[in-house]
Amino acid sequence: MFRLDHKTAIVTGGGSGIGKAISKCFASNGAHVFIFDLDERGGKQTADEIATEGGKVEFIRVNISDGEEVKKAVDMVLAKNKSIEILVNNAGIAHVGNLEKTTDDDFNRLINVNVKGVFNCLKHVVPGMKEKGGVILNMASAAATVGIPDRFVYSLTKGAVVSMTLSIAKDYIKENIRCNCISPGRVHTPFVDGFIAKNYPGREKEMFEKLSKTQPIGRMAQPEEIAGLALYLCSDEAAFVTGCDYPIDGGFMRLNN
Repeated sequence: MFRLDHKTAIVTGGGSGIGKAISKCFASNGAHVFIFDLDERGGKQTADEIATEGGKVEFIRVNISDGEEVKKAVDMVLAKNKSIEILVNNAGIAHVGNLEKTTDDDFNRLINVNVKGVFNCLKHVVPGMKEKGGVILNMASAAATVGIPDRFVYSLTKGAVVSMTLSIAKDYIKENIRCNCISPGRVHTPFVDGFIAKNYPGREKEMFEKLSKTQPIGRMAQPEEIAGLALYLCSDEAAFVTGCDYPIDGGFMRLNN
């Protein structure tokens, strides 16, 4: 079950964090993974790790906010493998601040990556999926649904991701293209460690425990746990699942009172 043999998968932001875990998980289950990432060092390192473990992988440096770069990268994948069966729109950036602490530059930067980046990848991958079908998985966030302090522009971009997911699922269901999204709570990634170190020097352990306990289950998720759900949703076992937003948040959205 959950094998991805003979399938080509693009994972954006596949060089670190959740994207890295998804890339490794998909490759270990038979997919030929193409990592799209702006971080050349992280992307190559992840690709090397997958290759060492016997997986099929390619790294392509891509700025997903640039439509022409995305088109060229997608064309490279199609030239090599003829078709793309899976697209995981995982790449994204964060911002801490409420409305008044969000500058025009902050707003534009997050829109360009978190919204336009997803749009660019959808625009250049979906047409090629129409003949044989395919699967799209977008990375949203619990912040799209639940009010979280100091996440104004981040939350609105993830709300847009959920909306795009529903639109793609509706518009392309007759072409056998499934589209879902995942809404993680807090996940223990290098970003979290860096955020805590930057904003709470000397209080890292205290703040890590505090952030972990905001989720009723009492801890943060591991990237591999998000990857497991991604694998299911992109596998043939989920053939009846489309147009859904899946919380994976340790009870954060439903159990916090």
